[in-house]
Amino acid sequence: MDISRENKDDLNAVLTIKISKTDYEERVEAVLKDYRRKANIKGFRPGMVPIGLIRNMYGSAVKVDEINKLVSENVHKYLIDEKIDILGDPLPLTDENEHIDFIHDDEFTFSFELGLAPSFELTLSEKDKVTFHEIIIDDKMKKDYADAYARRFGEFRKAETSADKDILKGSIEAVDENGETIPEGISADESSLSVDMIRDEEIKKTFTGLAENDSIVFDIRKAFPNTAEIAGLLKTESRNAENIEGDFRFTIKEISRFYPAETGPDLFNRIYGEGVVSDEEEFMQKIEEEISVNLVKESEFKLMQDVRKLTLDKTEFPLPEEFLKKWLMKAGEKSSPEEIESEFDTFLQDLKWQLIKNKVAKDNEIQISPEEMQEEAETITRLQFSQYGLYYATDEQISNYARESLQREADAKRIADKILNDKVLNNLREIVEIENKKVSAEEFNKLLEN
Repeated sequence: MDISRENKDDLNAVLTIKISKTDYEERVEAVLKDYRRKANIKGFRPGMVPIGLIRNMYGSAVKVDEINKLVSENVHKYLIDEKIDILGDPLPLTDENEHIDFIHDDEFTFSFELGLAPSFELTLSEKDKVTFHEIIIDDKMKKDYADAYARRFGEFRKAETSADKDILKGSIEAVDENGETIPEGISADESSLSVDMIRDEEIKKTFTGLAENDSIVFDIRKAFPNTAEIAGLLKTESRNAENIEGDFRFTIKEISRFYPAETGPDLFNRIYGEGVVSDEEEFMQKIEEEISVNLVKESEFKLMQDVRKLTLDKTEFPLPEEFLKKWLMKAGEKSSPEEIESEFDTFLQDLKWQLIKNKVAKDNEIQISPEEMQEEAETITRLQFSQYGLYYATDEQISNYARESLQREADAKRIADKILNDKVLNNLREIVEIENKKVSAEEFNKLLEN
């Protein structure tokens, strides 16, 4: 076997591998003997099928399969042994490989295109500046945060007459133009209707000022243009509600009104535990601390994005673009040239960052420990649990769930990449100068939009 490489330029090369019969013959014979041992062919006892018959039946397919395996193994080994960093995967050179006759030939030559990873140096220095945007906490922010707590711990209470934010429970039935119930018409009991969700303002007004046992006739499609909302109101599936329209009568059985929790000791105890916060002043101080923690996270996120952007802008190196487009076409079987072209700039930026990240990690010997993997997995698990309202999961449950997620290869890879990304960005932020700047929440949001 002979493997050679010809560099076309700094970013592109052709790898050629020549295979002779002695390279694959022994492997093919071993596979055929195994086939013979396992073959179950009528007229022959197990293991006694003539090897010539096995060779006639399977020889060509086995030969092709073993040659392909041999080529793949040795290309991979060559790249590792020669310490060649490539982008994507080796691509078979069609013109060179398309006329191969596996059946009649004994010697073969395969050629592959390689996209070579570029060599480069980082040029970041202490002369480079990145801004840390410290978000100013204002009274409106604190009030909104307190109101959110009040809503979270609020409750529905029974009301005498309906208002525009109330929930009405009752029965609904289809009626004709005279307001008479349609026999065999659509109806539902124990239905719920939010007055605030009614789209037509005139219809919405007619639903206010009503009491229990009052009835009102309305155009259901005009009030609720969304088919899913009609389906929910009539307790049916969306596909059954697509063509529903006309007048319906809603008869009220119960009126519920939402009341936010009142600010006071009961609310403080429900949020923070018994006796932790005693008055409104301490409550607002606690809220300010919580807001501050969340805002620092947002500011840190923006800082890290800016560090990443600065690094990308200051680190220039070429990439084998034509090779990468061909590789993307092969890797994404459903992608069209137009789709690849439209997303290619974003792909290049992501690839460029991946190369920078790998270099920083290698140069600074950045490692990821099993303990860091477990800790990050637990952080992600807690966030997922809170999103589903599972606030009372124990530390043991969190740890076990996180440990299970790390057993899944895709999850483990994603978590490791997140940790590596954070470590690299923290390393880069130590190089540059960080300037502090106070901004309002509105100004910060505009910066994020840009």
